[in-house]
Amino acid sequence: MDHTVRDLHTGENALTRRLRLQQEEIDRSTVVRVPIESLSTSGSPRLGGEDEAHVRTLADSGGALPPIVVHLPSRKVIDGMHRLRAAILRGEREIDARFFHGTESDVFLLAVVANTKHGLPLSQQDRAAAAKRIFEMHPEWSDRMVAVVVGVSAKKVATLRREMAGHIPETTVRIGRDGKSRPLDSTAGRERAAQLIMNDPGASLRDIARAAGISPATAADVRDRIARGENPVPARFSAKGRPQHPREPAENLNIAPPALSAEALSELAANVERLRKDPSLRFSEVGRALLRMYESCQVIAHHKDAVKNGIPPHRLAMMTELSHAYARILRSLSEELRELRPSDTADGDGERAG
Repeated sequence: MDHTVRDLHTGENALTRRLRLQQEEIDRSTVVRVPIESLSTSGSPRLGGEDEAHVRTLADSGGALPPIVVHLPSRKVIDGMHRLRAAILRGEREIDARFFHGTESDVFLLAVVANTKHGLPLSQQDRAAAAKRIFEMHPEWSDRMVAVVVGVSAKKVATLRREMAGHIPETTVRIGRDGKSRPLDSTAGRERAAQLIMNDPGASLRDIARAAGISPATAADVRDRIARGENPVPARFSAKGRPQHPREPAENLNIAPPALSAEALSELAANVERLRKDPSLRFSEVGRALLRMYESCQVIAHHKDAVKNGIPPHRLAMMTELSHAYARILRSLSEELRELRPSDTADGDGERAG
């Protein structure tokens, strides 16, 4: 399960695909009647146990309880603790069950997924505890990989991982949902990318990424940092003994903000044109506002000298500050949109390690 590979036909990554196939295998398995006393209830992702009111509701329903899911070698209940408790409350000695053959690690992952997808959902506290346990089992998994299983945002998982610092095994790589392993400390690669951008501002992100040994998403982040006058290496990469890189303006790093090549500008214009043909944008107030913004940016990109020369000298200071402030707003919007966007989309550059 650790070496995930994206399924090009369905868009699934191997983690979600494996969990889905395992669930389908369980659903096809034969239902058998098993003694309740032979089952183990240890390892449940529910910290506070089962909800008594829900158990009582199931017990009083009178109908047959759906089969629970049991790990055959260990006899652990993977899914159906409330049903099991309801059967005990009814005084039953046996219960219908489907068996799953797999590893102990898979058992916990399936239990978490099952209890986040249906029935009585796990609490936020239960999900947080599940994420922390997965860190211990799979410390090399990215935040988004863990988020898929526990059903919380990747940002929340990142916060939980920081809280666990020093209590989980350290790894030098992180495996993302696209199945690729990426180094956790990309300092050297970022520095190489910054130099490449300085030497050839018009180079494509994929060429820079390939030459620097980093992902296209990381190369994009380096380029954006340089454009904002920031150090291409985030301060967090200095936490394990590397010298702290000061937050310096780009001119102090001898790196000029990159100019977009004619090819890149043409690609941007083509993308805007595609968006303009989308009815969901053309017929919505927000969509039209964004399209007008992109079109204005195109005018600036193609006629930057004329725009600069047309600004009255007495307004240069104010318009400089406004341009910088709105650029920061757009950058913030970009980051928030990236969080909303599914990580495995065809138009993306790939996933950053969480």
